[in-house]
Amino acid sequence: MNFKNIQGTSIDPITYTQNMVSKHPMITIHVGTDSQCVAKQTQYATVIAYRLGNCGVHYIFHKIGVPKIKDLWTRLWKETEMSIDIAEKMKNAIGIEVQIDMDYNEDESFKSNRLVNASRGWANSLGYQVNMKPNIQVATRAADHHCR
Repeated sequence: MNFKNIQGTSIDPITYTQNMVSKHPMITIHVGTDSQCVAKQTQYATVIAYRLGNCGVHYIFHKIGVPKIKDLWTRLWKETEMSIDIAEKMKNAIGIEVQIDMDYNEDESFKSNRLVNASRGWANSLGYQVNMKPNIQVATRAADHHCR
């Protein structure tokens, strides 16, 4: 995956994460993906966010466009797949603990609630802590900004 910083510089996410962990040993890392349908495309943005305690968040992102996905379940499930994919690559390459932020709402009145149990169950079975709305959403907030 080709990640970039907000200045547009290409970054290898594994090497970059290794450097961030070595510079900031108490860092927490969040991975999250969001999507938006724009015109005839569905835009996906995956973010790796580095939370530096109470000193803010720094992140890198990957963005792609695919032909428009009209089915909500399919579009949102792809968000889960993309987040878990990069989290697994980071865990296998670096052996670090990563949290996965999912842009689904635990409130049953929201359509995204239909994916909560399946997505959380899959991520938990792989050993990840999962954050969902209304709780802390570090990575998916940045992803939302980049997929518009």
